[in-house]
Amino acid sequence: MRVIFTGGGTGGHIYPIMAIIERLKERKICTDDEILFVGTEKGLESKIVPAAGVNFKTIEIQGFNRKHPLKNFETIELFFKATKRAKQILADFKPDVVLGTGGYVSGAMVYEAAKMHIPTMIHESNSVVGLANKFLGHYVDKICYTFDDAAKQFSEKKKLVKTGNPRSQQVLGLNNKKIDLKEKWNLNPDMPTVLVFGGSRGALAINRIMLKSIMEFKKKPYQIIWATGTYYYDAVEKKLENAKIGDNVKVLPYIEDMPALLPEMTCVVSRSGATSIAEFTALGVPVILIPSPNVTHNHQMKNALDLEKAGAALVLPENDLNPNNFVSSIDHILLDEKYAKQMSAASKSLGVPDASDQVIKVMQEIAK
Repeated sequence: MRVIFTGGGTGGHIYPIMAIIERLKERKICTDDEILFVGTEKGLESKIVPAAGVNFKTIEIQGFNRKHPLKNFETIELFFKATKRAKQILADFKPDVVLGTGGYVSGAMVYEAAKMHIPTMIHESNSVVGLANKFLGHYVDKICYTFDDAAKQFSEKKKLVKTGNPRSQQVLGLNNKKIDLKEKWNLNPDMPTVLVFGGSRGALAINRIMLKSIMEFKKKPYQIIWATGTYYYDAVEKKLENAKIGDNVKVLPYIEDMPALLPEMTCVVSRSGATSIAEFTALGVPVILIPSPNVTHNHQMKNALDLEKAGAALVLPENDLNPNNFVSSIDHILLDEKYAKQMSAASKSLGVPDASDQVIKVMQEIAK
């Protein structure tokens, strides 16, 4: 089966594709030569995809500019150029199916494929459907989704298939090895532990609340692993230079092997991007979510509220964040074993352990 994947700009559009590609190769459904990822030169995909050894081509395209409407003439011109480029890529590669996950590049690729009567599908990872996927929903053969709220935003109900996020299955597959807390950071493996992080670069709001609250944690009967993000690590280290923080708090720039650490955590404090949520629910980890307000249509808040509604998360809006509600939320989970187990069960019930396989099944059906 020959497949073109397309999506870009954010990890939420890229990581589900990478998980599907990995599974296609594991199951020997596709060889390397039968897979092509189409993205943009400026997006995160231009680093992640080639580094993984996946065939990669680019299309020049940009989003609409709400602040400077005159620039949108250029956007429209680029879109028409992008569809021409898309048509050429499709004609050269001859895919059996085209799958898009969002971003303007997927809009051009999937739309052109549908016009050429090539089987097409999209995958929506978030609670709020992105502009490209909303547009493409009218043209594709199938719409895969993760959150029930997303399904309500598509009018084409017969096309909908709930598959979950493919990253869930990938994380479960990666979870063969576990990090030894004692060996790695001299922490007690039998003590409740919370991981606090805001992504690889870090999140300023999460780091600020940790700095304000850090002395409170000295007297707690639990441990904290705080990954500041590579961008903020030096500034955090400087601020903690003369602070006598407890031995139960470990401050790090970044955690490379997150799937190996997550099963060892009693709780996680994090942003609420689709990829992170897929990881947490796959492993059944209770979470305190601090959604980023700087995302399109506030989708991180909607993602977080879906988990809270199910009993799998506590949500702390960034503008309401203070040391009191931050520390008490962590206390609530780490000091109440029964409550933590209830949250864990609720989280696991949302995870889809075979999400990649479910997406692949849809791909194979429409490719026929």
